[in-house]
Amino acid sequence: MSFVQEIQLKSLGDERGQLVVLEGNQAVPFDIKRVYYIYGVDPQIPRGFHAHKATQQVAICIKGSCKMLMDDGNQKTTVLMNSPTQGVLIDVMQWHEMHDFSEDCILMVLASEHYDESDYIRDYDNFLKAVSI
Repeated sequence: MSFVQEIQLKSLGDERGQLVVLEGNQAVPFDIKRVYYIYGVDPQIPRGFHAHKATQQVAICIKGSCKMLMDDGNQKTTVLMNSPTQGVLIDVMQWHEMHDFSEDCILMVLASEHYDESDYIRDYDNFLKAVSI
């Protein structure tokens, strides 16, 4: 069984188009304190390469596609993100790397906490030490 939790987001739509609603503690399993998005990424340049000590996030590829490598220190898996109704929960202490961005990719991330640099683990060996404690 995978340690990665995918969240299926409900799309409401008709002939006028589609609507996806993202509410904290509903479709998203936490209060949303920060929203950011990544776009205009060179497809050859990966992003991420960190884990969070306290922040939970949900990543949604609202346009285009990318791949997300998820790593809990014991197992790794890669998730193809290519639907605006697919969310991937990035839980605390999960190393994540995004790569293979399509040229039109827009990756939106909802975070449970405000930005705090001290929440980041940016060195993979330090991450492995922290999860083995």
